[in-house]
Amino acid sequence: QVQLVESGGGLVQAGGSLRLSCAASGRTFSGHAMAWFRQAPGKERDIVAGINWNGGSTYYADSVKGRFTISRDNAKNTVYLQMNSLKPEDTAVYYCAARRNVIVRVTADEYDYWGQGTQVTVSS
Repeated sequence: QVQLVESGGGLVQAGGSLRLSCAASGRTFSGHAMAWFRQAPGKERDIVAGINWNGGSTYYADSVKGRFTISRDNAKNTVYLQMNSLKPEDTAVYYCAARRNVIVRVTADEYDYWGQGTQVTVSS
C-alpha cells in the first residue's frame, strides 16, 4: 500500500503561482510512477502531468505545457507540481496518484493509489 497526502492548494489570482506537494508513505516510493490529475465539477478526471520512477521522463497535458512543472524527490518520498501563469480554467480539485509501475500512463484507471485531493481556485 501507498498512502498519498496532497498539500499546497488554495485561492490565487489569474497569472499567479502555486506549488502542490504530495507526500507518500508505505511501499517503496521510487518504484512507482507518479502523476497529478485534476477534476472540475461535472467533468472527468484528467491527467495534468506525470513523471517516471527516477524523474527522467515526464508527460504534460497540452493545456499546461510551458506553465506547469512536475518533479520528484525520492529521498523525501515527495512529488511536486509547480504551477505558474495560472488561468481560471485551471480551477479544479487536484489529485496525486501512484501506479505500481515505473512508467507513466495517462488514464486514471491505470493508477493504483490516490490522495484525497486539494482544491485549486483561480480567480479572474
